[in-house]
Amino acid sequence: MFSRKSPTHVSKRLAIGVAALAAVLAPTFAHAQEVEVLTQSNANILWTLIAAALVMLMQAGFACVECGFTRAKNAGNIMMKNFLDYAAGSIIFFLFGYAIMFGADAGGFIGTSGYALAGITEADLPWTYTFWFFQSVFAATAATIVSGGMAERTKFGTYVIISMVISGVIYPISGHWVWGGGWLANLGFCDFAGSSVVHSVGGWIALAGALVLGPRIGKYSEDGKARAIPGHNIPLAGLGVFLLWFGWFGFNPGSTVEANDAIGLIAMNTTLAACGGTLAAMVFAWFRFGKPDISMSMNGALAGLVGITAPCATVTPGASIVIGLIAGVLVVLSIEFIDKVLKIDDPVGASSVHGVCGAWGTIAAGLFNVDGGLFYGGGVHLLGVQLLGVGAIFIWAFGCGFILMNVLKGVVGLRASKEEELKGLDIGEHGSEAYNGFQLFSNE
Repeated sequence: MFSRKSPTHVSKRLAIGVAALAAVLAPTFAHAQEVEVLTQSNANILWTLIAAALVMLMQAGFACVECGFTRAKNAGNIMMKNFLDYAAGSIIFFLFGYAIMFGADAGGFIGTSGYALAGITEADLPWTYTFWFFQSVFAATAATIVSGGMAERTKFGTYVIISMVISGVIYPISGHWVWGGGWLANLGFCDFAGSSVVHSVGGWIALAGALVLGPRIGKYSEDGKARAIPGHNIPLAGLGVFLLWFGWFGFNPGSTVEANDAIGLIAMNTTLAACGGTLAAMVFAWFRFGKPDISMSMNGALAGLVGITAPCATVTPGASIVIGLIAGVLVVLSIEFIDKVLKIDDPVGASSVHGVCGAWGTIAAGLFNVDGGLFYGGGVHLLGVQLLGVGAIFIWAFGCGFILMNVLKGVVGLRASKEEELKGLDIGEHGSEAYNGFQLFSNE
């Protein structure tokens, strides 16, 4: 005969059964969670390494742009400087820079631990190696921006010192303020991928270097009028811009340092801003000079890329276009102002593209960020923090650059001799020619 069981009795037996089943399956669930965490961790490492490799390729882009926008007699010297930026800069960043930037915070100003990655636990090493590599190529970018602003008249030996100081000290300290848990980070400063941390730092040091160096021979007439010194290879410069644009998909999306669903939006924002910058610079230069200038258009692409770097993860695609359009106009005006009004000779427009447009991109985050931006109901708080950060980084980078250049000028010499500059730094500094048998000397 069947016996009737009370609902309470049935519930107790069901609960016991579920508990028993859970006990049996618990190891399986735990294992599944462990596998999921490990898979995500490995995906993060893989994505960050791919992004770092893309950013490393930007070194080739910078070299091509700088070579193309300057004269043939200095092309080998420019390639040497770009190799030096990465080779020496990476070692210095390993020994000192990484610790200063990401070590234990001291008063919000500087990191104090992890020199040569000392003290890293074994469990943290796989990610630390990956993150160091990713950050090392950013440090190289900051240094190589300076090369363009000081091109065609800087002593190579002195430039070696400049590059190492930037990678080992100047860039990491201000980088700590933002990405290492420093005082700007605590204020809520927004610079997702480095409009200010990387680009403005390099651009402001380039401006200081160009100022202390003085203009190239023949750049200004006796009455102070600026003369154009055309680059020798615009197609090479164009290739460099495309390489930089391609590498930027590591620079910006890679700054998630995580394989997540934000990457697509960041990539879209990055390319839309670059397109906007290209078109705006082309149209504005066409209107201003009567022709759609090639070099201005290419600098417009870079201006858009620099401008979107800070807010790339925090703005809409439509805002990205606007940010790029403004950057494209701004870079043309800035190049003209620095060249003709300030009479500072920046051969490739590095201080305008990276310094000025980096500042614009950082300010744009305070205007267009969907969370906290002025145009999205956030008030002026974030904008105020952004302006403070822009000012602080300008004072730090330009000030350090100005002091460094003047010290080196007095101690070891900063500028190549007049004879070396006229013949070209390839022969004067390196004893060779970039285009053997095709060298053209100039008296200007």
